[in-house]
Amino acid sequence: MTKIGYHASHEQFAPSALRRYVQQAEAAGFDCAKSSDHFHPWSERQAQSGFAWSWLGATMQATSLPFGIISAPGYRYHPAVLAQAAATIGEMFPDRLAWLALGSGENLNESITGRAWPEKAERNALLKECVDVTRALFAGETVTHRGRITVIEAKLWSRPETPVPIFGAAVTEETAAFVGGWADGLLMTGGRPDDIRKRIEAFRESGGEGKPVVVQDAICWASTEDEAIALGMDQWVWAVVGGDAAWDLRRPKDFDAASKHVSEDDLRALIPVSSSLQFHADRLSEIVELGIDELHLLQVGRNHEAFIDTFGAHVLPRLRA
Repeated sequence: MTKIGYHASHEQFAPSALRRYVQQAEAAGFDCAKSSDHFHPWSERQAQSGFAWSWLGATMQATSLPFGIISAPGYRYHPAVLAQAAATIGEMFPDRLAWLALGSGENLNESITGRAWPEKAERNALLKECVDVTRALFAGETVTHRGRITVIEAKLWSRPETPVPIFGAAVTEETAAFVGGWADGLLMTGGRPDDIRKRIEAFRESGGEGKPVVVQDAICWASTEDEAIALGMDQWVWAVVGGDAAWDLRRPKDFDAASKHVSEDDLRALIPVSSSLQFHADRLSEIVELGIDELHLLQVGRNHEAFIDTFGAHVLPRLRA
């Protein structure tokens, strides 16, 4: 049965509030949780971005849910430091850091160190080097590597008995195929069920057959239609910025400027916006029927207390049925 998870959006909430929401999600019947890992929010209206790894330790101590987290090694994080963070969490909470998803990142977060931001092919090449370093460190090896990233005699002394699985993060079919050959599983964005299916197929046909698939799906719900669209327009219009621009823009205000003319119809074409619980349940059921392992719900509005309790009571039972 597909596990239904709660996505913890650091870009929208203070870390203390987000910890409370995960506790509430566990009480409401969510099976697992997923954490983002940003240095900046996408929009100045979101106005938050706590450090995910210290937050993760505190929140796992306060709950019993399994977690996944997505990070981008090679720029803001040296892969050895990121591996140490994940191994420490894995040792403290055995088997509860269910996966560490690694992706090629966004300029929005990674530019802060001053490292040049290359094209996608080069970012993928750097990502693969970082994955190899991370996997060797998880295995207890002493690692020296000189390439796009440099590591000199690094060894993780504190590790979990079972290494944390390394997933690949993908938004496109091309990236899903790229990670299929080396990842222990796939984390991808949601959207139209047919588009999700194509990404899953690309992953499985390129080495991912039999490996777990996790989907993070953005939705917007509120008790009225007017409130739902207002919440979405306030918090998520930046996401209409597509193509390479989404990976290359550097500051939250750049996303705000690029999305200032987005209409309500544009937003509805991007994510499902509705006050109807039946609408959301029916659509999410189509994604569950694709045979995925986890479906994490990213509620883009700020009304998370109402969202968690309402979906826990009325939507999760329908998805499990």
